[in-house]
Amino acid sequence: MKAVALTRYLPIADPASLQDVELPKPVPGAHDLLVRVEAVSVNPVDTKLRSPKPQVEAQPKVLGYDAAGVVEAVGAEAPGFQPGDRVYYAGDVTRAGSNAEFQLVDARLAAAMPRPLDFADAAALPLVAITAWELLFQRMPFDSEHGGEGKSLLVIAGAGGVGSIAIQLARRAGFSVIATASRPESADWCRAMGAQHVVDHREPLGPQLAALGFAQADAALNLADTDRYWDALGELLAPQGHVGLIVEPKGALKIGDPYKAKCIGIHWEMMFARPRFRTPDMGEQGRILARVAQLIDAGELKNIRRDTLSPINAANLREAHRRLESGSSIGKLVLAGW
Repeated sequence: MKAVALTRYLPIADPASLQDVELPKPVPGAHDLLVRVEAVSVNPVDTKLRSPKPQVEAQPKVLGYDAAGVVEAVGAEAPGFQPGDRVYYAGDVTRAGSNAEFQLVDARLAAAMPRPLDFADAAALPLVAITAWELLFQRMPFDSEHGGEGKSLLVIAGAGGVGSIAIQLARRAGFSVIATASRPESADWCRAMGAQHVVDHREPLGPQLAALGFAQADAALNLADTDRYWDALGELLAPQGHVGLIVEPKGALKIGDPYKAKCIGIHWEMMFARPRFRTPDMGEQGRILARVAQLIDAGELKNIRRDTLSPINAANLREAHRRLESGSSIGKLVLAGW
């Protein structure tokens, strides 16, 4: 089968950083679906795993942790699916990724695609939808239906992939959403996703929120730079507020006052935790994707794909990584077709 893989960890400008290869078609285990991959999307995890480091892989390593495709075969202990089903999923960072014509995924991590979406639109959603849902509604103590009513939520980096779906989920739950963006086009995207207010994250946040009538925020999602906004969020968050984090800090964080004085809840989200550690509730990720599909089917959530490259090959994946590493991406970038 065709695949895009690496054996060395190189800067994305190097043509050897991602290469076209031929690999054996995988065989499903008991809990697996064998999926014919039709579209994939790129996420920061792809660029981080591919980033320069000294080790060398003895065998080609396939990245990619968002996919939509068609079930080719079903393992003996993977009920609920059959060949021909159109599915979407984020997969498991400990297994071969989606940048291949065929991929194995644990059936508990997959769900039927939203009916209105094509493969490219569906591939844009799984990793970021699971991340936003787990963070807002499972790590943080908010109900997915009405948990934000009467509360304000600050979303730092609202135009990114996670921000794009988090804004929508938060609005649906009743939050007043203030997103951050630094360019007119990213601010417009945040508003299109449903943010009532947009502020510039290059400028001090406190005065901008105060000008909008928010003396404090009840909760915040820092989806960009944990270190940069740590002190500011400690001051901005209300007593007994909550902050959600997805980016590893570069240095030590002071978790005493004002966080301690205000009893601010600090919540980490890593969407690969359930499959990586094979937690008893790992099937929750399939259930989240099924619920997201229901909401898209009902017209309650919008598609977040902004750009598409075709076909899926090393040159286009290198370009996708380059765009993501530039820090100027909006929404999700998808690759479709072989």
